[in-house]
Amino acid sequence: MRSNKEVTDMIIKNVGCAANIISFYHCATRIRFTLKDKSKFNAEFLKQQPEILGAVQAGDESQVIIGAKVGEYFNQIEKDYDIAANNTESPTPNDDHVGIIRKFINIIVAIMAPIITPLIAGGMFKVVISLLTTFNLISVKSQNYAILSFMTDAVFYFLPMMLAVSAAEHFKTNKFLAIATAGVLLHPNWAAMVLAGKPVALFGVPITLASYSSTVIPIILCVWIQSYVEKFAEKVSPNVIKTMLKPLLIFIIMAPLALLLIGPIGSWLGDLLALLINSLNKVAPWLVPTIMGACSPLLVMVGMHVALTPIASLGFASPARSENILGPGMLASNIAQSGCAFAISLKEKRPQNRQIAVSAGVTALSGITEPALYGVTLKYQRALYAVMAAGGIAGFYAGITQVVRYSFGSPGIFTIVNFIGKPGNFMNAIITAIIAFILGFVFTFLIVKTDQPEKQIAKTLDGDKDANHTATTEIVYAPVDGQVIPLDQVNDEVFASKSLGSGIGINPATDLITSPITGKITMTYKTGHAIGLTSPSGTEYLIHIGIDTVNMKGNGFEVMISKGQDVQKGDPLVQVDFAKIKAAGYDPTVLLISLNTADDALTFTTKQKVTIDDPVFSLADMRKSN
Repeated sequence: MRSNKEVTDMIIKNVGCAANIISFYHCATRIRFTLKDKSKFNAEFLKQQPEILGAVQAGDESQVIIGAKVGEYFNQIEKDYDIAANNTESPTPNDDHVGIIRKFINIIVAIMAPIITPLIAGGMFKVVISLLTTFNLISVKSQNYAILSFMTDAVFYFLPMMLAVSAAEHFKTNKFLAIATAGVLLHPNWAAMVLAGKPVALFGVPITLASYSSTVIPIILCVWIQSYVEKFAEKVSPNVIKTMLKPLLIFIIMAPLALLLIGPIGSWLGDLLALLINSLNKVAPWLVPTIMGACSPLLVMVGMHVALTPIASLGFASPARSENILGPGMLASNIAQSGCAFAISLKEKRPQNRQIAVSAGVTALSGITEPALYGVTLKYQRALYAVMAAGGIAGFYAGITQVVRYSFGSPGIFTIVNFIGKPGNFMNAIITAIIAFILGFVFTFLIVKTDQPEKQIAKTLDGDKDANHTATTEIVYAPVDGQVIPLDQVNDEVFASKSLGSGIGINPATDLITSPITGKITMTYKTGHAIGLTSPSGTEYLIHIGIDTVNMKGNGFEVMISKGQDVQKGDPLVQVDFAKIKAAGYDPTVLLISLNTADDALTFTTKQKVTIDDPVFSLADMRKSN
């Protein structure tokens, strides 16, 4: 197993190196990079790495999905790479091609993601207190309860402070002055004026009486405006007195502006959004949980679920102290993914895949769905449909029974206590989870096929449904995505004559060469242009990358394995720069040869285009002697 440093070095290399990183941060499961050149984000290679669950490009963000070790990898990158020192420019590349809504979502996600952890901490702390009072371990009238309550409330009351830091980092403005502005909005004297309800004015200009504790929009707007005020202050402040005048100008402008204009606008926007949500809940209370239950996997795939956190926060800040935007629907979706994974574990005949499904099912049951999403749901045909249908139906039940959530925490079996509150709410949340699990399991069991690829290829390639033939047939997969070329049509007389053996050619569409079989590496070259493998049955295979590419002397080839190494089907073997090969004038065709094997021993795929998950030929026990 590779060390954290080896993995993070590999990640940095495949996002285009440290110099290509403008900024990066992490949420609960993924590291999110903003890159100067997104074309250098090697998602396909990253997806092949065992330590990485997935890699996606979502708007301006290049996301590497890690899972539970995301914090460790993030800290390792911070330790080894001085990103801030190497990059001072703003994320402007390709900005014109990103819509305004997508830009807004990217900003919200970037600001909210770092503070999810304290929100979860505060939410779970509330759960602990709720359990203590439910089981009469402390009295709601006791001093212990009063003290513990304000401890948990502090996280939410001072939410604008945390947002000030996160927003300042995103907008590249002074975070301590941003905190000071948040302090103005939260100052006890201002809170007392709001509570008193009497008209307040500054130099004759009336100030809207609004409470900013637990709010999201006002402070984000303030920090955004501050980023421009800071540029103005930098420009007009003489160098001699800049250290004193610049911060004074920023604060003397922002403090009144926050109370007089920006804060009230943010408060009105928040109230308007809350009004729209409440109106929707009154007209169709089932709609939002149903949509979230069905669509959560799609939102998680691109990291957009974090963008809904501010809307959920509005509910926690309301008199009801609850929300139904994220919690009920995501509970349904998360548990449905768990049911799906456990169904796959029963249907799957391959031990390694069965183990992955069980592990993913447990983590999804706990509220973390990335392992299930990328390791199971997206891997098997129709599994995503099963999860979305089950999540939508369970979400519909949560909606019609008006289930709400009272605290933050990734919805799952261990955080279902977050639904303890109004009579019947907790029981309906449990029923929602049961419906989601059962339907996720049943739908998956009924519609998802997990037949071994050996069976599928025996039917696809030669139509032989005989089980004994299937068991003795060796299946060989494409080593690279691309267009299939019959071997007798490749631009090399030796290979085309089949004197070395039979096989196929592939015009590559991606740059990663992977193992077409499970077996052992028996031959490597320093030049990286060819790899030899032997299967457990003793069959020898040759992967030859390009025609006459030995002349490149390794330029454009990165060999990732060594002779004698055991490999699994799909393991990365060679990273190739095919653009460089073409620029040098060489044919990039990848050749996969079963050495010393006659044509009549192979049954070939009929597909014109293949991926590394596609079998390309099967090998019967008919090899010719040499």
